[in-house]
Formats: sequence, structure tokens, C-alpha cells
Amino acid sequence: MVTISSQLPTAELQALDAAHHMHPFSTQEKLAARGARVITRGEGCWLTDSDGNRILDGMAGLWCMNIGYGRTEMADVAAKQMRELPYYNTFFMTTHVPAIALSAKLAEVAPGDLNHVFYAGSGSEANDTNIRMARVYWAQKGKPSKQIIISRKNAYHGSTIGGASLGGMTPMHEQGGLPIAGVHHIDQPNWWAEGGKMSPEEFGLERARQLEQAIHDLGEDNVAAFIAEPVQGAGGVIVPPETYWPEIQRICDKYEILLIADEVICGFGRTGNWFGSETVGWKPHIMTIAKGLTSGYQPMGASLVCDEVAAVIGACEFNHGYTYNAHPVAAAVALENIRILQDEKIVERVRNETAPYLKEKWEKMVEHPMVGEAKIVGMMGSLALTPHKESRAKFASEAGTVGYLCRERCFANSLVMRHVGDRMIISPPLVISKPEVDTLIERAWKSLDEGMAAAKKEGLWQAAS
Repeated sequence: MVTISSQLPTAELQALDAAHHMHPFSTQEKLAARGARVITRGEGCWLTDSDGNRILDGMAGLWCMNIGYGRTEMADVAAKQMRELPYYNTFFMTTHVPAIALSAKLAEVAPGDLNHVFYAGSGSEANDTNIRMARVYWAQKGKPSKQIIISRKNAYHGSTIGGASLGGMTPMHEQGGLPIAGVHHIDQPNWWAEGGKMSPEEFGLERARQLEQAIHDLGEDNVAAFIAEPVQGAGGVIVPPETYWPEIQRICDKYEILLIADEVICGFGRTGNWFGSETVGWKPHIMTIAKGLTSGYQPMGASLVCDEVAAVIGACEFNHGYTYNAHPVAAAVALENIRILQDEKIVERVRNETAPYLKEKWEKMVEHPMVGEAKIVGMMGSLALTPHKESRAKFASEAGTVGYLCRERCFANSLVMRHVGDRMIISPPLVISKPEVDTLIERAWKSLDEGMAAAKKEGLWQAAS
């Protein structure tokens, strides 16, 4: 019998991984040939791999490690809860103390009248819940034809059948017969890539008014809800023009369309406020949360629901639920995560100190010869790569080719910075310090230099015609 531990040689760990572990969003054969990077430890904003390399995590795991790695308080709380009540369900007129306490705490920190919580195991599951909840809500209101959920192209709302259908990513829709019926997509508010000759202000209004046009085309009596991320995360950290969100809010109010805010990435301090909805200034009826809810220390998601929707749903038997709804260990960990965020004033420090510092440094990245746009909100930033800034040109090569080169140089320079197509994105832990921001910027700039050199060497420094 093989004893598997982090002390095994990297090659042996990679071989075992390749033999048995199917990775998400990966071509397994290519990954097996290359060998997966084996992470063995995390502390603060830093990772250590099986070869002993120390890596600055500019993506907070998968947008989730808000309080940083290695918080022993989280392990202590989980162990205590496991000893007291490791699991029980909340079906059959039953509850438990962690579920009660977390629900009350979420109602306290959530904006507006989002005073009710339906739990899930992830953001994907929570968005599946939202599809059913929106449709049941309107059926209970005597409008069963209101079934359609409007979303946006290049949005990400999870990878379950329902979540991937809500999302607007073509590669996901090409597999498995997606999207499901009753989901309609409008264009994203990405001015850099799609704004043409319009000003950002004009473009923001044009993209927002596509929602109104879709409501007219589909029929107001058929549209249940509009779902959106305050900032498109996995789509490339797309920050809409300032004219966009007020117009979206106006349209949803005018036509009585439920507004669902997907805050899986933006929630719990990522944008400098507790929730991205507060940052962009709109009032959702339902809010999807996960990731920063536990800072990744336990899998958990939820739908925060406003008083009106909760009252309507609560008047019928909502035939929906998950085995791990409000899992007591996950709930206890989430409570401790929120306590740390509050007691250490992490969200306030992000808003007032580290995010402004990062913004100043990040926006100067536009001075790099390959960077045409540098956008940032709180602790979410993106760089649009281009061979010709003035025309906002795309590369002639397949989208993502140059971005991939830059990502590889980031890894080589001990920085986790992700690429989405030919955009480079960051989302560091909220506890990142100013000296660590400096390190992130230095390594990012170096990686851009090396990525640009590689692109020129490989004949990729050409604008699309």
C-alpha cells in the first residue's frame, strides 16, 4: 500500500494524480503529460508547492480565500463543531444552532431586506435554486408564464446544468446540450472589446437597454428575472461603464422583473464593501453567495432572499433542497469567517487602505506596451492585452494565445495571475499587505515583459485585421 503524503517526490505525486484525478476545465491528457502543480501549504497570501517554491497567490485560490490561508481559528471551530454535531439535515421540520446563528448573522450583514437564507453547497447550486425560486415565486403570484431568466453573454454563474445555462460562456454551452429552455442572453457591457466608436457612457446605456428590448421581444408576462454579477469575474473582470447599473435598476423596477445579484465572487469584501451590489448601487431581490462566505475553508453557498419573495415562497411547500443544506460544520466555519472579517475590520481596511493602494499601482500598468486597459474595483483587477492600444486591436492569433504565454511567465515568476482570453486578471486575498502588493506588481510587470518577448519571438505580435 502506498502512503501518499506531501513528502513524496513531485513526479510520484503527479503520476498518481494523473492516474486517478479528473480535473475541472482541463484536457486530462495534456495535463497528465505536463504534470499538475502540487500545492502543499498555504500561509497568508502565499502558497508552497511540492518543490518548495513559495508563490504569491494573486487569485485567492479561486476568488475565495478572503481572510488568507492558515487561519488556525477556522480549523479549531470546525473541529469543535465536528465533535458536537458533525452533521444533521434541515429537512423534516428540523434545524440546528449553527444554521440559526449563521442565518441571523447573514441577515445582519446583507443590505436592504435580504433577511432570509436558503442554503446550498456552492454558488452553482445556489443559482440552480434561484431559477426554481424565481419561477415558483411568479407562479404563486398567479403569473405562471413568467419563466424566462435573462442573463448576459460571457457571464459565469456556475457549471451545473442550471448554472451553466444561466452563464453565457459558449464553450460551456457547446457541451451537454446547453442552455436549458427558458434562459435568454443579452450582450455583456465590455466597452474595451465591444464598444466600437461609442463613448463608455453611450455604450453602457446601449448595453443596459438591451435588457429592456429583450423584455419587449420576449413579452413582459414571460420574463421572471435578470441575473448578473456586479463585476463579471470569470469573464475577465469586466467593469461596466458607470451609466450601466442605474439603467438596469430602472428597467427592472419599471417592468417588475426580479433582480438576482450573483455575488459569489464580489461578496464579503471583494469590492471594498460587504457586497458588490452596494458598490454598484443596486438593490437585488435575491443574492447568490458562496466563496468568501467561508473564505474557501468549507464548501458552502446560499441564496439571500428579500422579504417579499421569501413571504411568497414561504406560503407554499417549496419542493427543493440539498442533503448538505446549512451543513453545521460549514455554517460554524462561515460564522467564524464573518467574525474575523468584522473584528479585524478587513473590509474597511480593503476599502480605505489596500484597495486604493492597489488601484494606484494597477492602473499604472497601462503604461506597459502590451496593456491597453487596466480596470480595477476593490480587489479585482484586469489588464486587456493588445498589440495596438490606439485601435483597441485584438491579436491575430486565436483568443487567449498571448494571454496563456503571459500566464505561464507569471507561474515561472512565482505569481498566480490568471488569463481569460487575452486579459490578465487578479483577485488577491483581502489580507494582502502593501509590500505584498508591490511584489505582485513587480512580478506582474516582469511577466508581461517576458510574455511580450515570447509573443514577438513566436510571431504573435500582430493585430487582427
